[in-house]
Amino acid sequence: MKSLKNHISLIIALFTVLASVQIYVAVDRTIAAYESHLKNDYSVIVVANKAFTPKEFTTMSSMIERSEPISTAQVLERLKGEMSEKNLALLKLTLPKFYRIYLNRFPTPNEINNLQKKLQKNTAIERVEGFSQTHDTVYKLMLLFKDVVQVFSIAIAAVTSLLILKEMRLWQFQHAERMNIMALFGAPVWLRSAVLFRLAIVDAIIATLILCFSFFIIDYYGILTLPLKEIGINVQLFNFVNDALRSLAISLGISIALTFTIVMFHSEEE
Repeated sequence: MKSLKNHISLIIALFTVLASVQIYVAVDRTIAAYESHLKNDYSVIVVANKAFTPKEFTTMSSMIERSEPISTAQVLERLKGEMSEKNLALLKLTLPKFYRIYLNRFPTPNEINNLQKKLQKNTAIERVEGFSQTHDTVYKLMLLFKDVVQVFSIAIAAVTSLLILKEMRLWQFQHAERMNIMALFGAPVWLRSAVLFRLAIVDAIIATLILCFSFFIIDYYGILTLPLKEIGINVQLFNFVNDALRSLAISLGISIALTFTIVMFHSEEE
């Protein structure tokens, strides 16, 4: 019963580390998907005193994906009853040209400033509106959330690794008699500690399977994906090939490394 308790403790500890890493990966993917979503909605408004072709805009900056003119017909339609046809025709000729520019990625605040400067170098462009204040707020909130999750994941991984080290130390005490007998018969360190490595590897595999099953449940019932889809974000939180293999590698790496640390520490004491 005590041995089973130790196994469960190690599996939970490893699962916690894997879950914290996967949550960070999922948040990073969600933010990337949200950036793509914002990129499609975000645009820069350009006011010019002459007509521009889409190709002329794309040659100004590699960030510009496409552009489209903004029609002034609605404005002129509203003024029809207030102005004569002659004045309306004159106003139509003197009105500046408005363009909406779409970018090939969601820009950083510095990239927006640089883009505005590049566009304004053209003497025919009177004004460039990048909505930098709103953009800066959204972008900084996204980065702050990502940084908080990263720090949180690192802290959990560090604390949990200490707990795993403690559990493995208890394993060593439980198998100390067997290991000492094997040492008397001249067994090498790796052979004496084989049982510790075997237990660590088995628990690492079990922890990875539990993680995969947990995210399968989350994905199957749409616990997180459905709320994200409601705001236009379609993202795969867990890849059952790449993420599972990475989680298994992390779990095995932590287990074997900490077991090796315990074994070497014990051999030095001898």
